[in-house]
Amino acid sequence: MADVSEKQAVVSNKQVIFKDYISRFPEESDMFITCNENVKLKVVAGSKDIVVKNLYLSCDPYMRLLMSNQRSEIFAPYTPGTVITGFGVAKVVESGHPEFEQGDLVWGMVGWEEYSVLKSTDGLFKIHHTDVPLSYYTGILGMPGLTAYAGFYEVCKPKKGEYVFVSAASGAVGQLVGQFAKLMGCYVVGSAGTQDKVELLKTKFGFDDAFNYKEEPDLNAALKRYFPEGIDIYFENVGGKMLDAVLLNMRVHGRIAVCGMISQYNRPQPEGIHNLMTIVYKRVRIEGLAVFDYYPQYSNFLDFILPYIREGKVKYVEDIAQGLENAPAALIGLFSGRNVGKQVVVL
Repeated sequence: MADVSEKQAVVSNKQVIFKDYISRFPEESDMFITCNENVKLKVVAGSKDIVVKNLYLSCDPYMRLLMSNQRSEIFAPYTPGTVITGFGVAKVVESGHPEFEQGDLVWGMVGWEEYSVLKSTDGLFKIHHTDVPLSYYTGILGMPGLTAYAGFYEVCKPKKGEYVFVSAASGAVGQLVGQFAKLMGCYVVGSAGTQDKVELLKTKFGFDDAFNYKEEPDLNAALKRYFPEGIDIYFENVGGKMLDAVLLNMRVHGRIAVCGMISQYNRPQPEGIHNLMTIVYKRVRIEGLAVFDYYPQYSNFLDFILPYIREGKVKYVEDIAQGLENAPAALIGLFSGRNVGKQVVVL
């Protein structure tokens, strides 16, 4: 018979389970909640496993790609019938790893569940600065923040006075890129999908201007209106027709950082791009961006961003969903633009 301590070391574990691969717009029914899984709050003796209690989960557009049975050089797809994974903030309950101790706060890849057993610490970061909201480590101080920093400063290499366009500009990454551009002394315009988001870009994040792409029948004409002299830097989050229009409006030696293409994630076939010769005519450089390549720069990023947060010079907006049971709806909402700012689930 198990003793009391052994009983206390096993708890039920609520989880979000992925059902099966899809080739359409995702639905809440593509996931389900279960409490059938039990987890031991003790690590296997001699292992380097870490047991964590998850506190915050990050909803990110790339997760839709993992719901299709297509492998990439960045992510492997989800396995049907298993727990969904994503970035999150957690507290260490038990550790067999010498670099992590009970009580440590961490951010990195975790399961969409109450407790996760982490077999690897690759990409797991200790949280040392707790004078800012812990949820920020799903966003401005986590993967999206480092993505914005690396994409703008390392890939785009901005110069003062340049013309910058950001699509999906009110999202987790876009809102930061626009503010970084303003700190550099650039002219910045963003696009978003509602008038409320457009106003947010102009009033809270300090963009010089913004427009609702859904109200623009001709994106090429819209960009010419906001950038009569052309675009030096485009931070790409959308793809499709937006990218095609941007190519026509790039300046000579312009740079495009490709962070994502959310308009394509739910299409059975990707849209074609027709204006590619512009890349030749204007010597435009286009570079894809994977945040993992920049993990070694994370401490430099923190040194850069934390003073701006503490001084109120960089602002961040979160959209908070309460409870693991509401995580599927929060994730699906990303693809209809329901969220305002970074979508976070609080456990």
